[in-house]
Amino acid sequence: MKKFAILIENMYEEPELLYPYYRLKEEGYEVHLIGPEKDKVYTGKHGYPMKSTHASKDIKAEDYDAVIIPGGYSPDYMRRCNDTINFVKEMDKLQKPIAAICHGPWIMASACNLKGKRVTSFFSIKDDLINAGAQYVDEEVVVDGNLITSRTPNDLVAFVKAIIEKVK
Repeated sequence: MKKFAILIENMYEEPELLYPYYRLKEEGYEVHLIGPEKDKVYTGKHGYPMKSTHASKDIKAEDYDAVIIPGGYSPDYMRRCNDTINFVKEMDKLQKPIAAICHGPWIMASACNLKGKRVTSFFSIKDDLINAGAQYVDEEVVVDGNLITSRTPNDLVAFVKAIIEKVK
């Protein structure tokens, strides 16, 4: 059975966490919510609470088939946790799928080699991605190697389809 990690922190964009979470479960995949702390309740931008199942310090990239990074303001908090960054770095080293939407690619800028990679995101972090060496494009979903990116919750259907296709 395929196993997915979805990163969680306070101020996540609810649809960008919940839609992939339930859609992947519907496909029969095992899905873990990975936060800086295990069994902690994290609250979304609009107040919806979700509890982490694992702490990033306790997991290994080789145990997962892909990682998903929702947006909202949570990636700004995620980047402050070295264990979370190191997990994503290891996923990138292993060339496992890393999927990020909205502000989620901020984590890619901190943890992945973006030089020459095509990516998209919410427009406000475009300069951060370009400064990390990425080629920014404004498209619904962009797949470049092991990286999958999308812009906003409006792109979620295409985003999750691309994730599922990548891990088949």
